Amino acid sequence: MDQVLIAAGLFLITYALLVAERIHRTISALLGGMAMILFGVVGQHQAMVAVDWNVIFLLAGMMIIANVMRETGLFQWIAVQAVKLGKGVPIRIMVILVLVTAVSSAFLDNVTVVVLIAPVTLFVASSLGISPVPFLIAEVMASNIGGAATLIGDPPNILIASAAHIDFLTFAANMMPVVVLVLAAFIVLAVFMFRRELSAEHANRLDVDSLDASQLITDRVLLRKSLIVMSATVVAFLFQGVLHLEPATIAMTGATVLMLWAHSDPHHVLRDVEWTTLFFFFGLFIVVEGVVAVGLIDLVAEWAVALTGGSLPLTTMLLLWFSALMSGIIDNIPYTAAMIPIVQSLGEVMPVEPLWWALALGADLGGNLTIVGASANVIVVSLAERSGHPISFRQWLRYGVPVTVVSLLISTVYLWVRYL
Repeated sequence: MDQVLIAAGLFLITYALLVAERIHRTISALLGGMAMILFGVVGQHQAMVAVDWNVIFLLAGMMIIANVMRETGLFQWIAVQAVKLGKGVPIRIMVILVLVTAVSSAFLDNVTVVVLIAPVTLFVASSLGISPVPFLIAEVMASNIGGAATLIGDPPNILIASAAHIDFLTFAANMMPVVVLVLAAFIVLAVFMFRRELSAEHANRLDVDSLDASQLITDRVLLRKSLIVMSATVVAFLFQGVLHLEPATIAMTGATVLMLWAHSDPHHVLRDVEWTTLFFFFGLFIVVEGVVAVGLIDLVAEWAVALTGGSLPLTTMLLLWFSALMSGIIDNIPYTAAMIPIVQSLGEVMPVEPLWWALALGADLGGNLTIVGASANVIVVSLAERSGHPISFRQWLRYGVPVTVVSLLISTVYLWVRYL
């Protein structure tokens, strides 16, 4: 019982530090993980085994590919093309950028996507003489929605797919249909919510013909090589089951080939990898292993079964909505890591497939609820504040609540019709 209390205490302290954000979340996770070892809740070998290296190296590989592609100017070129296609009309530009962001986020880390598109968005909004806030909020919400479509699009998906042994094609086949429906509803909702701020009457007339997108592509040879390697990596993901390769192996192979072919300086490329995110996962895996090892997860699973009477439909809906709420409060990455063992325990008494999709949808779509719901949100809010356009928690909530509720209603119907 002493170990149970120690594990529970360390787990709660770690999550309290993550929510409070007084210290960096990577330090919080590492503190929790090391404390689990030092207090004897898990052994050193057990802790290392608990780390899901498939997740770590999948993220690292995709980050390397994205960092090389960043040097080509591709995303800035796409954004300017969107402006020209929208003929300088703000609401049209927003819709196009939302689509570009959502599709890109399905195949690249959504944090990378918003970081690349945000500076161009700020330039466009400045040229139009309107606030960039509606564009930025719409783009980051679209990135969270689009990222839900594939295994590699959002960190919670990587965690779930690795734990449930779901391959790329299976994940996309189950998630992409509902993501398309949610994205379509989001676009309609975004046009309604931002129609006044993005009114053409309040915008300067932008001479779209004067925008020279060709100057934004800084290295055409590198762009061609990057697109070939990225395409080959995605194709390999699609045939993951046939190839009998883990996603991490495919991603790291693609990253290695691209660095070799592009003659990249590994010091330069690896320097821009988000090591803080990777070490955050490292510590978090050990923290979660601590509460699993002492049996706390099994107790929570038993409570959930008792609460829903063992009903699969009720358990699935509870998991969907609860996941969205909690992901909006504590960030969807640590929440998903904590819930995975609970879903695995529930899978021993009921069919587990609907539960995995409920967790994925709740965690991904719930990230839109608040500023702290997803890493991409925090980064975009920071960029907006730095540009002189701060976004308050309450302002975000005004848009996040309706978007999340509509997304979850669509997901509820989808899960019920397809799986229950």
